[in-house]
Amino acid sequence: MDKKVLLIGDTKSFMVNGIAGGLRRDNYDVYCVAPEVDDISHIKESFPIWVLYLDGMSSTIQRTLTYIKDEVSEKELFFFPIGNADELEEIHSVISEKYCTKSFLRPLNVKDLAAELDNTVLKGTMAEEKKKILVVDDDTTMLKMMKNLLSEKYHVFMANSGMNAIAFLTKNNVDLVLLDYEMPVISGAKVLEMMRSEAETSDIPVMFLTGKSDRESVMNAVPLHPEKYLLKSMPPEEWLANIDDFFLKKKRKNLN
Repeated sequence: MDKKVLLIGDTKSFMVNGIAGGLRRDNYDVYCVAPEVDDISHIKESFPIWVLYLDGMSSTIQRTLTYIKDEVSEKELFFFPIGNADELEEIHSVISEKYCTKSFLRPLNVKDLAAELDNTVLKGTMAEEKKKILVVDDDTTMLKMMKNLLSEKYHVFMANSGMNAIAFLTKNNVDLVLLDYEMPVISGAKVLEMMRSEAETSDIPVMFLTGKSDRESVMNAVPLHPEKYLLKSMPPEEWLANIDDFFLKKKRKNLN
């Protein structure tokens, strides 16, 4: 994760410039911008961390906070508001605390902010290293079960139909697809055929999930070259073990 910070505050403020200088000494790339929607919205560069420093309330602050809320929630940014008790209360009335990574009271110790940003960057880097898995199943219960099982180790995305899976894969890269073999309208086999026919998705590994263990069903899947054929009757820990083993072997192969 990049150590890049968008610092929102009065760009002429001694404290805002002090924060920027302190973070830069800690090797952060800091860009300062005024707390106005027009100024923030013109920033084209991507900043994973946003810091808002308030020192007094302006007549346009509500509009600014609403804009920040939409950006932070939509793009899943790390957001750190700084202000006095009244200012933080105003911020949290618009931007829910669940979207605030951590709030700081003024006066601010820049070293405390830098330490918190360091932790955030470390966590963000670890999260980026997680493999991405798309689970495709028309059974909502199965989707939730797989989400709960895999989320600690992997980034998990879900699709409840073959068409939704294809639509997702045209816009997103994943490291593995767990694909229900039997689905209405478009079967898992058909989804895999569609994936293999497109250059962007042809090399994505696929494991079939199925309730059928008879020889005929298994043999019908073999020509599609799935990585594995996982039975839904398996204990959940066995699904996880197979997925872990797949990524471990792939990592070892890449190192050779």
